[in-house]
Amino acid sequence: MRTPATLALAILLPCLAHGAEQETLSPYQWAQAQKAAFEKSEKVYTDALKRTGLLSQYRAMRDAYRSDNNRAFRIVFGQYLSWYQSFVGDYVGAHDSYSIRQLPASDDAPSPLKGGYTARPAIEAVAALARGRKAVFFNEAHNVPLTRTLTVELLQKLREDGYDTFAAETIYASDPDLQQRGYPTEKSGFYTMEPICAEMVRTAIKLGYRIVAYESEKEGNGDVREYDQAKNLYERVFKAHPDARLVVNAGYAHIQENGKYLGGRSMAQHFRKLSGIDPLTVEQTMLIEHPPGTENHPYYHAVVDTLHPKTPIVFENAKGEPWTLKPKAYDVSVFFPVDEIRDDRPTWADLDGLRFPYFVNGSVCQNQFPCLVEARYADEGEGAIPADRLVLDPVKGAERLQDRLSLGQAVVHGILYLRPGSYRLTASDDSNRQISKGSVTIGADGKVVRRGSETRPSCYTGMTQPRGEAAAEPCEQGA
Repeated sequence: MRTPATLALAILLPCLAHGAEQETLSPYQWAQAQKAAFEKSEKVYTDALKRTGLLSQYRAMRDAYRSDNNRAFRIVFGQYLSWYQSFVGDYVGAHDSYSIRQLPASDDAPSPLKGGYTARPAIEAVAALARGRKAVFFNEAHNVPLTRTLTVELLQKLREDGYDTFAAETIYASDPDLQQRGYPTEKSGFYTMEPICAEMVRTAIKLGYRIVAYESEKEGNGDVREYDQAKNLYERVFKAHPDARLVVNAGYAHIQENGKYLGGRSMAQHFRKLSGIDPLTVEQTMLIEHPPGTENHPYYHAVVDTLHPKTPIVFENAKGEPWTLKPKAYDVSVFFPVDEIRDDRPTWADLDGLRFPYFVNGSVCQNQFPCLVEARYADEGEGAIPADRLVLDPVKGAERLQDRLSLGQAVVHGILYLRPGSYRLTASDDSNRQISKGSVTIGADGKVVRRGSETRPSCYTGMTQPRGEAAAEPCEQGA
């Protein structure tokens, strides 16, 4: 069973060496520094996994990152940390910890703003482009769940158009009960530990897609892995079901259609050669907001500053042909809006209105901070990946509760994003011990229609008052 850590040295180092400032080090010294950083990262990661519970594992990695200012270590281990930040719902932190600069390049197409192209909502345009195709491949940045949101939203439209098979790079073949069970657990995959990724798989199952695992189980990376992934897709989907129509979710350049990738060909290139099928390739990782903004592609700045999109967009010409940043590699490029942050969480977690904000008061933690708050669908087992989760911590930078209290910030709250339905709510401490539990039902309009044994907040803090909390009044300053 592969985990991303086993692939990091082959994939991560070339990317970092290309974009990282090497300061006073020679290229050889910088490469050696990165290798040493990878070895340390592996050890920290392995040691963290020995801890009980996701919160404790995440905090061990966070503390290791904070305690070492070595540039190479922070760059390499930042990716490890970012995965776990996304797992615990800290999407802002995950993107801050690891980001790949998107600089202009010679193979970029001219800007879509130069004329001849019109912006369209991506959910409509991509669905239209996928009509009549046998396969559509979406990519994602593994630590940026924003790049999963459009895929989740499109699954229903694609299913209505006849797509019937869903495959994701993260799904383990070692979880054969996934389809029948109906939801992912920690044994289903690595990135499915992140709630929106889990929601993608869960949604596909509910819509009637056949779920396929295609990750390579062979030793080796690069072209060996890419070919085996493509072979698995072809044999497990089209060889067995020639009339199938396939949706694939993969990472980064696994879906590029031309050019060298890790010294060989990408999964998509191998797939096309094996199957004879030309997939629609949807690029979602390049034209997003990067921290800091200086790492954004100039086209991204120009488009968001000119059009101020509120939902993902693509560009098409008068013939309906899509614009793509990399014409030789991808069929269409998606621009995502600038993040809007409320109560430390991006509002795109609402999946364009499929989910609603639900207020969580820090009282669920019983003054035991930090605590991990999770909402699971009421009809799913205890091992299910939650619909959403977040860490409540009064002052993220303070290590001792006394420090938090002395700062007058013991009142803490957060926002979960939930679809209409019934949920079990739990709060757990750093040792994975359950502190409190409750239940809630969210109505079709996003309002709370039933609440279980959890403590109802007598007031709320911050700018966001969630739906269904009409009885709660704003807390006075210092409450």
